[in-house]
Amino acid sequence: MRPHCEDAALSHFLQSLRKPPLRTFSTNARKVHTAPARTSSLLRPLPILVATGGGYAGYRQYEKYRERELEKLGLDVPPKLAGHWEVALYKSVPTRLLSRAWGRLNQVELPHWLRRPVYSLYIWTFGVNMKEAAVEDLHHYRNLSEFFRRKLKPQARPVCGLHSVISPSDGKILNFGQVKNCEVEQVKGVTYSLESFLGPRTPSEDLPFPPATPHSSFRSQLVTREGNELYHCVIYLAPGDYHCFHSPTDWTVSHRRHFPGSLMSVNPGMARWIKELFCHNERVVLTGDWKHGFFSLTAVGATNVGSIRIYFDRDLHTNSPRYSKGSYNDFSFVTHANKEGIPMRKGEHLGEFNLGSTIVLIFEAPKDFNFRLQAGQKIRFGEALGSL
Repeated sequence: MRPHCEDAALSHFLQSLRKPPLRTFSTNARKVHTAPARTSSLLRPLPILVATGGGYAGYRQYEKYRERELEKLGLDVPPKLAGHWEVALYKSVPTRLLSRAWGRLNQVELPHWLRRPVYSLYIWTFGVNMKEAAVEDLHHYRNLSEFFRRKLKPQARPVCGLHSVISPSDGKILNFGQVKNCEVEQVKGVTYSLESFLGPRTPSEDLPFPPATPHSSFRSQLVTREGNELYHCVIYLAPGDYHCFHSPTDWTVSHRRHFPGSLMSVNPGMARWIKELFCHNERVVLTGDWKHGFFSLTAVGATNVGSIRIYFDRDLHTNSPRYSKGSYNDFSFVTHANKEGIPMRKGEHLGEFNLGSTIVLIFEAPKDFNFRLQAGQKIRFGEALGSL
């Protein structure tokens, strides 16, 4: 019996350690019980998350402010790229789901009395010039989606006829120049892989690629004519810009490749921070040829811009749950009935975004092709990008 009593006493002692007794204080004739001290020191996750996120956001804003001040002094500031964990954390945010929800919200019809104040706030925030719109009356637009996709007056954007390549959209020039070493600059000093962006070459005969040779680079596979070079131009569309895009030259579209992906922001600050940002995001690559060889236009999606529409492509459905990230799907416009593809004239309507995003042109041209641009400049649809 003695060992059993010792075990019971030990068990009772251990239980007393696990559950500290309530402390009792006497206040006049009433007893007050207090909870164990350790329970009051439990950490709450929400305040910690808010404090950590706010501190990190503040630090990022300070870094941007310091970079702007150094640039004002004329000093060259090397880009500070996001780490793998930062990119992974950003990609874990359900931006595709949020963008679909935003798209549904944009299609909700606004009451007639609410349209003017809502659109006026947007116009004031992003500096929209409604005098260029085909319909200036704000009550005409039933929902935000219609307002975002507003058409322009025919004379608002004259198409330059003197130069072979024009801007397909309004926006800001982020970068341009020759493609070297199979790397393309999304902004100065930050690059992405040409093959990752356009996707691997496939043996399908309808793709506008020349036959591959052993050990040939991806860049050399795109250049179809001897003596030509490969060029690129990146145009960022801000939320206040005209959201339709047009054909930048006379060319024939033979193939479409759709990459389901993330919908991270593509503003210039993010483009300087995340390497291969355009390769992470959802995008639609149109490839074909023009009078000098290979030509491509890529519409890159962004946060709240899950919807990319190509007018002649009814089978295209972007930001759809049926497609998973990391894949791509191809569609050929070359058929038995149409062996050429889709001919596009310079300035012709091509597609639209539901909010600001990015257009990337990659094309081949002779060595004497010259861009008439400056990095960072504002440009409007119809203005010259470059010519021979």
